[in-house]
Amino acid sequence: MMAEDSPVPAPRPKRTSGVVVPHKPTFTGRLLARTIFLAIRSVDFTLRYRLDQPDRMQHRLLDGPAIFAIWHNRLALSVMLYHRFVQAFQPERKMAAIASASRDGAMLARVIELLGVRPVRGSSSRRGAQALLEMGTLADQGYDLAVTPDGPRGPRYQLQPGVVGLAAATGLPILLASCQVAWKKQAPSWDRFQIPLPFSPVRVFISEPIRVPRDLNEKAREEVRADLERRMLQITLD
Repeated sequence: MMAEDSPVPAPRPKRTSGVVVPHKPTFTGRLLARTIFLAIRSVDFTLRYRLDQPDRMQHRLLDGPAIFAIWHNRLALSVMLYHRFVQAFQPERKMAAIASASRDGAMLARVIELLGVRPVRGSSSRRGAQALLEMGTLADQGYDLAVTPDGPRGPRYQLQPGVVGLAAATGLPILLASCQVAWKKQAPSWDRFQIPLPFSPVRVFISEPIRVPRDLNEKAREEVRADLERRMLQITLD
């Protein structure tokens, strides 16, 4: 067995010339990630999806790569929505997603990697600037970018300014995404994380592309942030 698979806890990230090295998943974290991956795939197979305004979907994807924003508590289905309603229209598309540089983020990064998404490690509090640079590079390579605008710690349903900055820096349009899961469990976490139950109906919402100008001042950025939050809440049906 390779050393990286040893059940020894991962060391704390080291700083080298100001660069924060993200945690790697532990052996236990890898096993848990595999279990979560299999559970998501199994439940997804039974769900009954219905896309809102499906006739508009192809039009929404005409501009090439985009930033997909979905609330943190809907992460369980976020990648499956991308597979079903984005790659189904344009199979050549590929996605990169932000995952925290923390130890918990290491497990999440492994889950999304198993689901076919390229993880980028960072958050607003740790390794944020580095993650932004990496996301910009991947956008130039044709990747769609996925973010949870109220993550990683909330408050729930309050859109943070990071997604506005990412859109301004990359020039990519934002597509707001959400889903209404009829049958679900909710975890006692800050975001009331949603766990879909098998065979549940799922209503899916994906917005029209929203562009953010590059040269916004602070006041204009706040206006854009508030408008995005308002639009996200309009498609957030709990």
